[in-house]
Amino acid sequence: MSPALRIEKPSQNFIDETVIRTHLKAAERVEADRVRAVIAKARELKGLDMPDVTALLQCSEPALLEEMFHAAREVKESIYGKRLVLFAPLYISNLCQNNCLYCAFRITNKNVRRRALTQEEIAEEVLYLERKGHKRILLVAGEAYPGEGLDYIFKAVATIYSVREGKGEIRRVNVNIAPLTVEEFRQLKACKIGTYQLFQETYHIPTYKSLHVSGPKANYEWRLGAVGRAFEGGINDVGIGVLFGLYDYRFEILALLQHIRHLESVYGVGPHTISVPRLEPADGSFISEHPPFPVSDLDFKKIVAILRLTVPYTGIIMSTRETAKMRAETFALGVSQISAGSRTNPGGYAEGESATAQFQLGDHRSPDEVILDITRMGYVPSFCTACYRLGRTGADFMDLAKPGLIKQFCLPNAIMTFKEYLEDYASPETREAGLKAIRKNLEDIPSKERRLEAERRLLRIEGGERDLYF
Repeated sequence: MSPALRIEKPSQNFIDETVIRTHLKAAERVEADRVRAVIAKARELKGLDMPDVTALLQCSEPALLEEMFHAAREVKESIYGKRLVLFAPLYISNLCQNNCLYCAFRITNKNVRRRALTQEEIAEEVLYLERKGHKRILLVAGEAYPGEGLDYIFKAVATIYSVREGKGEIRRVNVNIAPLTVEEFRQLKACKIGTYQLFQETYHIPTYKSLHVSGPKANYEWRLGAVGRAFEGGINDVGIGVLFGLYDYRFEILALLQHIRHLESVYGVGPHTISVPRLEPADGSFISEHPPFPVSDLDFKKIVAILRLTVPYTGIIMSTRETAKMRAETFALGVSQISAGSRTNPGGYAEGESATAQFQLGDHRSPDEVILDITRMGYVPSFCTACYRLGRTGADFMDLAKPGLIKQFCLPNAIMTFKEYLEDYASPETREAGLKAIRKNLEDIPSKERRLEAERRLLRIEGGERDLYF
């Protein structure tokens, strides 16, 4: 059924603009002692409430910002250690029925080169990504499908999982597609996806309505209720986000927090991930060259740090929209997942620019170059998918994360998947740097027994075994 024809009652809007404005007004003259008290509270790893977050948002004093950034790094590393999870987006279609003024895929864009990949072409894209060492894929599609409708997505997920070459395989498929009904989410769950990801883009209703001119996406409440319906459909891990630059980032962060608290209240768990894209130039976009509310690099780093302090156990995703320099700076502020070697056009990996991309990229490095750089920075590249495959998702994941137990799994699993990459795909330079990093990071595994077992499994990986995890 087309989203435009759905008759399900839309979710009640739980974003309270009056509350947001009241908090921003109350914190206009925030004192340094108040900011430091919030930072100290954040170090307790219990998260922050709206008055706390507002105090940090209104802070602009350089010395206090440095304290905030330092605390964000402490919080991230105390929970997840030095690991950074890598993935690749896979755009399978740029067909769309929406008219979103900031997006190249919008239906009225006459310049766009439209394309929906066949299952055979999807398989070719997956082969390309496997040959680069990827194990995680984020499937992305415009909000319209070929004649077979939603079955096109279900078949694409099955195709991605089915493609294997040598030791290459995709172990987790996350999905970013149009909002669904509860029953459709059940069908998507049956495809064995990982995370369902959907961005509200902007929580500010007047801005939302002015930018989403027509199509199903013009329905603000239908989109706002989508991740809740995903939970109801049995999907345990959901990802949310804002497209920063469309409206005041301070408003968006507080609205995002209201969304998170609503999910926690109703479904018992918040989002598994939060994405923080900034508006980038897009072919045929009316506004992307000049964002209505541009976010400076300093404010962008502040956004990442505040989110890490506010929801310490939630993954923060940084895409290749940002430059290599900005990405590197945000790793130390709380980012825990990154894309690498990305393309945002259907067929872009195997064939190049045969179809229009959704937006311009800021980081054009290959996956191996990204991995070498982050290794030299002291991070552990991770291709781990263990939690999803062992059922450590949703509330179960949080039950391990909040007492600090997840680190016992994250670091050794990151090391073992990194070892696979070094054995199978790395350049000589990356392999040399990676083996040194593994020896160093083994020492940081908290449990001696776990460390010794990880060392034994590394030897098994050298002997040809794959997909070992705790």
